[in-house]
Amino acid sequence: MPGKPTALKRIEPGLENAVKWEWHVAPSDDKDWGFRLPEPAPTPPPPVTVLPQSENRPTLYEVHHGDALILIGKKFGMTVSQIKAFNGLKDDKIRIGQMLKIPTLAELRAMTPPATKHKPTETPEPKASPETGIDSDKLRLQIFLDREQFSAGPIVGEPGPNFARILLLYQSTHEDAKNDASLEAKAQAAVANVFSHYKLKAEDFRFIAPPRAATVDAKPTPVSAHKHPGKPASRSPAVTVVPQTYDQLTSMSMLAYRTPWEFVAERFHCQESYLRTLNYKLATTPGIGTEFRVPNVVPFEIEKALDEPLQPQADPKNPVTAAVIGLSQLNIYQGGALVAVLPMSPARPGLHGRNSWTILDVIPRPRLATLQKARKEQTQKVGSSFASTSPEPTASTTVLPSEQYLAAGPRNPVGILWINLAKSNSTEPLPYGLHGTSIPDQMNVEESIGGLRLTNWDIARAVRHLPFGTPLEWKQ
Repeated sequence: MPGKPTALKRIEPGLENAVKWEWHVAPSDDKDWGFRLPEPAPTPPPPVTVLPQSENRPTLYEVHHGDALILIGKKFGMTVSQIKAFNGLKDDKIRIGQMLKIPTLAELRAMTPPATKHKPTETPEPKASPETGIDSDKLRLQIFLDREQFSAGPIVGEPGPNFARILLLYQSTHEDAKNDASLEAKAQAAVANVFSHYKLKAEDFRFIAPPRAATVDAKPTPVSAHKHPGKPASRSPAVTVVPQTYDQLTSMSMLAYRTPWEFVAERFHCQESYLRTLNYKLATTPGIGTEFRVPNVVPFEIEKALDEPLQPQADPKNPVTAAVIGLSQLNIYQGGALVAVLPMSPARPGLHGRNSWTILDVIPRPRLATLQKARKEQTQKVGSSFASTSPEPTASTTVLPSEQYLAAGPRNPVGILWINLAKSNSTEPLPYGLHGTSIPDQMNVEESIGGLRLTNWDIARAVRHLPFGTPLEWKQ
């Protein structure tokens, strides 16, 4: 069993005071989900070259003053090489009055060799990348487990101890992967190549905050030439991220990805620092058309992640149950079999629970609303099954006259969706729920707003397993 989560010591930037206030989840308007993209300028149609019809095509052509082979070729839809070959010319010289033979369209087609299709040659991936020092076998297992929805967290160059634990859990619950040889064979069959590629599209910038690059900036980021013996040089560029303030957060119409790097890292379930290491030659601000090297996971497509229906229908013949394991893991079972293991963390320290809860409905694209009313000083009980024992600040006398909002978006503190929870055998939503996060790389070390959080790609997968009414058991 996983141990108790470590105490959170930092607060998500911009929320230093906000974590002291009472918040609740509110739905948002679908029209505010994504920035409006500028209408592309109409592209003029390319000029159409009309070849002379066969009945109007002469068989001979007399050279006139000012003629040249290239001009004659354009007139009859031919190349200079084709004219020379058809007339047996040794060079490009022609004279006035010279008669040149003009091939028919059928003869011209016969002179044009068919395009040769070259089959791409696949190069086997090396066991260790010379650029990053990453063991591709270990990376393959991370990607394989993620595809199987037995996640150890974001894909990284060197996974931590949780990876080994999830690997053993997968082997213990899958007969076809009981030993290392069968597991490796299964992973190799599912993930032949550990890397794939992704090219930024114009529509991706619906979810990326301005300023944005309009085209690819091909200038590479400088890389340090220093290397430690036996250790690869750090290829990821030093990036300074300016934290957003609370006023900035509340002024935005959508809490979108701050950079294309964040967008691509979340889409391919990896730490942003690792993505930068894989793509150290790319510009600091990638634009439309930039091609990234990415882990070969099933991508999280934010543009499709909230397509209805989000929750499946309950099937009494194949019931679904779930369990929170030590506040660090969500297990989902179907028909008694473990089908998903997803890492989680509390948004605030001191959260604990007991007994059973119930999965209720889902709020996609959630906003967070507050009157800036301070949380109560005493221990806050949530029904009889979920509580917070962390010290609370003294109530403030300053309360806003109307609610203030943190807009919806992938960088909202509760992520892209919120799953309501209730006490067992109840349909009354509790103040805490299962939800996404704005800080997938830091959700185990930074305090924020909400209840029990998963990465956006994991909450999007979890909700597709969890019908309304699913029992959620607390396990230490």
